[in-house]
Amino acid sequence: MKKFLKSAGLAFALSTALVASPSLAGQSQGVSDTEIVLGGLHDLSGPFTAFSVPAIKAAEHYFAEINAKGGVNGRKIRYVVEDHGYNVSKVGPAVNKLVNKDKAFAMFMSLGTPHNLAAFKVQDPKGIPNIMPLSASGQMLNEPLKLHFTGQAFYVDMMKTGVEYMAKEQGSTVVCSMYLGNDFGKDVQEGTKAGAEAAGIKYGAETAHKGDDGDFVGALSKLKAAGCNLVATALGVRQTLTVLGTAKKMGLSDMKFMGSSASFHTVIAKAGEGKIADGYYAASGWQDIEARMSDPVVSGWVKAFTEAAGEKLMGTGAMLGRSAAEQIVRALEAAGKDLTHESFLAAMESLDYEDVILGNKVKMGPGDHQGTSTVFMSQVQGGSWKLLATIDE
Repeated sequence: MKKFLKSAGLAFALSTALVASPSLAGQSQGVSDTEIVLGGLHDLSGPFTAFSVPAIKAAEHYFAEINAKGGVNGRKIRYVVEDHGYNVSKVGPAVNKLVNKDKAFAMFMSLGTPHNLAAFKVQDPKGIPNIMPLSASGQMLNEPLKLHFTGQAFYVDMMKTGVEYMAKEQGSTVVCSMYLGNDFGKDVQEGTKAGAEAAGIKYGAETAHKGDDGDFVGALSKLKAAGCNLVATALGVRQTLTVLGTAKKMGLSDMKFMGSSASFHTVIAKAGEGKIADGYYAASGWQDIEARMSDPVVSGWVKAFTEAAGEKLMGTGAMLGRSAAEQIVRALEAAGKDLTHESFLAAMESLDYEDVILGNKVKMGPGDHQGTSTVFMSQVQGGSWKLLATIDE
């Protein structure tokens, strides 16, 4: 059941000057006769660049295809992004620029739980919708709900489901957590504790971390002393790999590790020729793409995007960017030629389709702004994510 969960160097350049000014009577900001402006807050220089950079590239690639065909109801989409480097103190100036100078029609695919929450303080009073944030926190659906839409299962639900799965299927008896001391980390911690209670197992210990922490020997020693045989992680991508590599060096072979969607990334699976993260689990809101390449829609997109982007590997961030771009285009199309915030929000609530790229089902409605609540349990095996179970919440 669903629950209430600049960069000039990019391959696809992001323009920052308005091409046209609004001219149709009654239209919302960011909409002109020829253009729709979307804004995004991203991490282009911090611990989650592995998500933001490819997500932007993939969204820009999809928008370019739509624009080449005439755009959406005659309007081309322009995506303007600002870098916060995963630093909440940079969100205020960035979101003010996007909303008040660039006049974004909607904020789209902004990364980070605390960063979205900070941006809401500027967006919400002006009635700017927040669409498909790169965060799986339930706080993404805070009031005013009418302005907020998210795509996947929530961190709390993912981790609760994941811990229950690990207790039942892998025999985990003492679960602990390593987390960033922010809203994202606290969501994962909460879900981990809830999973332990639901599964009837012990919640042993925890360690809180900063985004620039790089030495985890002390933390792992503490968790070992507490008898932890399952550790839930809520860390940056590089930090997660450091933890997993350190645990192997320390000989902690009886300690299993599990992350949320924030760790369900191709970079993690492939690191060290697939050896660093071997055995690592993740509870996520979508499926990895490697095992689904037999689907012509999936393989066709992968070929087109990797060739256009000059990349060999299809990453998780790109999947999220492509999926999010399709979702907002579907809603903009359904909103019709007379595009306003009101018509767009109604169109978002009408979405009901199979997301082939992420391998899940998207369905929204009045009061239900979470695209899906399905949790997919996966594990790194031989350098690839292998699907273990699909669990409908």
